[in-house]
Amino acid sequence: MDLKEIQNLIKFVANSGVAEVKLEMDDIKITIRTTIEGTASETTYVQQMPAHNQLQQTMPVQNAAPVAAAVEAPVVEENKYITIKSPIIGTFYRKPSPDKPMFVEVGTTIGKGDVLCVIEAMKLFNEIESEVSGKIVKILVDDMSPVEFDQPLFLVDPS
Repeated sequence: MDLKEIQNLIKFVANSGVAEVKLEMDDIKITIRTTIEGTASETTYVQQMPAHNQLQQTMPVQNAAPVAAAVEAPVVEENKYITIKSPIIGTFYRKPSPDKPMFVEVGTTIGKGDVLCVIEAMKLFNEIESEVSGKIVKILVDDMSPVEFDQPLFLVDPS
């Protein structure tokens, strides 16, 4: 099972409403637990079972294909802002690397396809792209914080 298949499995489980899935194949054991409406955080475990006298393989760090951010209608009726939510669980990063500038700041004008942040999930760094154009009004998550699936990340003024 490759990393792409594991990512797809995580997305499928997160969207299906299933509480827990366990999968064991040869030398890989995967357990994915989700929560119902924000009770406890979602947890994903991937464990590689050691084979007889063989070296244990490790998953390489690599950039995954960009993931489009989930967009929801305005949160409050009088609020004209669009909420951009996390499409996956992982660790939220506002910079591509520690020595680089932030992707976006409050007041930054963004367009469709602009990278807003990176979310690390299982040692893969997923670029989160905007599906809307507008101006960043508020950043709702601190840098290097864990995020859950469908957690609000940014407020965008589309006007």
